[in-house]
Parts: sequence; structure tokens; C-alpha cells
Amino acid sequence: MERFGFVGLPNAGKSSLYNALAGGGALAAPYAFATVDPNVGVARVPDDRVERLAEMSGTSVLIHATVQFVDIAGLVKGAAQGEGLGNRFLSHIREVDALVFVLRAFHDDDVPGSNDPLEQLETLEVELVYADLESLEKQADKRRKAAKGDKSLLAEVAALDAAIDALGEGTPLYRAGLDDEQLELLGSYNLLTAKPALALVNLDEGQLDDAESVLAPVREAFGERGETAVIGLCIQLEAEAAMLDEESRAEMLEALGLGRGALDSFLQAAYEMLGLRTFLTTGEKETRAWTFRAGSLAPQAAGVIHTDFERGFIRAQVIQAEELLAAGSWAAARDVGKVRTEGKDYEVRDGDVVEFLFNV
Repeated sequence: MERFGFVGLPNAGKSSLYNALAGGGALAAPYAFATVDPNVGVARVPDDRVERLAEMSGTSVLIHATVQFVDIAGLVKGAAQGEGLGNRFLSHIREVDALVFVLRAFHDDDVPGSNDPLEQLETLEVELVYADLESLEKQADKRRKAAKGDKSLLAEVAALDAAIDALGEGTPLYRAGLDDEQLELLGSYNLLTAKPALALVNLDEGQLDDAESVLAPVREAFGERGETAVIGLCIQLEAEAAMLDEESRAEMLEALGLGRGALDSFLQAAYEMLGLRTFLTTGEKETRAWTFRAGSLAPQAAGVIHTDFERGFIRAQVIQAEELLAAGSWAAARDVGKVRTEGKDYEVRDGDVVEFLFNV
């Protein structure tokens, strides 16, 4: 399961975000280091295709795709040199697949600290950049010496040098312009700023009507990815709504003019940021969303269900969810020629409903 780590200064709203996603369990308090040990939870990725397909199939069991998230102690200036929880904090986030910067924009006189999200982002990035730079500088000389006797390491050394140059200028690797091959060569170093990153700006209720003016500077800081990598929401409202049953939650969000809320949008953006996609299976016993990597071929997607499916893959019966729902059933979709037979070279698409045929 993919893991997202929440990164933010104390009092930014990380624990409240955790509670909104997990339905409670994390201590949210207006002082630093209320969270000392990481809280780990699981969130369901919203996808109404699961409910609609289940209704069509008369399914008794519904299973959504999920992601794991980690609420880690607040980072403070100087963490890379051991301030606050220092290296203990940094070790926690080295294990996640992607970072979510939680940036405070809300006003509250009772909560200490800055409410300038751009200032917070800069502080967080400085600490992560410094930690990565220190880590690479310790290892680069050894790799350069090894490359003198092993020319196959030259590309890795070049990637190390490019990363060190960018970090030395204060630029996180996720926006340093390194190509995919360089980032892949750096993968074994488990660098903090080489992870995909998304910014979540925590607004107060009064800022929701003009959220873009608050988000714009953060979008600009994120560069060309800013439009999709920066999301604004009022975590406190979302956390309160998340504690209600589904009907009451919808009523509360609608009354506040928030539609379905921003939490669903955040989860979908985080899911897609890692190149994750969903195919579906449906029948009388179960309707389920399965997570796969964008670009996966049919046998690889089948392997998500079980390794035997991949090993013995023969073919797949495929139809897009919306086409199946419009037809009303598998049988009706087959009758009108909407169900396709695909082989080993088929690249599975998000929203495909699939039946795999295999033999082992």
C-alpha cells in the first residue's frame, strides 16, 4: 500500500487532517510536538463507480482502493541539525512514498506560529534540502572512487553531481529538472526531496470564498506542477464533517456550500500523483477497486489480484465502467458488442472493468 507522509510545522493542522481521514485517533493540540510518535492510518480513495457497479450487480460486499498516511511530529527550523525531534522526524518520513506539505493559512490568535503558507513551505524545504545534501555529500566521494574502476557507475555519479548542485542552490529535487533516468539512479539513496510532493493549504472558513488569493503564491513556488500539486481546504470543517455519518456529512458540507468537500479531491490528487490508477471487478459477491500503476499491461494488472492470475494469464474481458453501467449488465454489454477481448499487450486504463481468464 502506498504511504503518504504529512510534513508541516507545529500547529499546521496535520493531526486534524489525520483525524479527518481516519475518523479520529490523533491528538490535535495548539502546542508543538503534541504528536511525538507517528500515527499511521488508512483512507478509502473515493470512487462512486464502486457504488454504482455494486448497485448494478446486486453486490453485498464493496471494497474501495486505499492509501496509507502517516502523521509525523511537526518539523521546526534547524531539524536537519537536530532541533526539535530532528533526525527522529526525518527518519520517519524517509520511509514514505510521497510527501504532503500541510501549510497553515488559517488565523487563530490562540495558536502560535506563522500563518504564511509560503514562509512555512520555504522553511520545510530548507530542512529537507539540507538533510538530502548532507546525506549525498557523505556518499558521493565513495561512488566517484568506485566509478574509476567501474564505468557502469558513471551515469549514477553524474546524477549524484546534478543532485548535489541543485541541493546546494537550495532547490528540492522534485522541482530541480532532473530527468526520470537520473531520479531512478538516485532511488536507492531514499532522498526526501526526490519523493513526489503535494501541498495542502489549511484555510479557515472565512478564506474559502477567496482561496485562490491564498493559494497563488504557493502554486507559483511549485512551478509548472502548482496547478495540480496545491490544494486548499479547511481541515477543521472537513474533520468535523468526517465524524458524521454519510448522510449528515453530505448535508453539512452542502449547507456550507462545499459540495462533497475538498477531502475527496485531495485523496484523488494524492492517489494520482503517484501514478496510481484503478481497475474494477464486479459480480454478485463483490465489487472491488484494484490499484495498479499507470502503464501496466493486462498480465501485470491481473497480478494485483493474485500472482497466479499473472503467471497463467490467457486473456481479459474488458469494458469501461461507464459503458457497462449504461448497458446495465455484462450480458447486455456483450450483446451489443461493448465487451472487448484483450491479450497480453493491452495497457489497462483507469476505469476498466475486467474479467481475467487464466490457467496455472
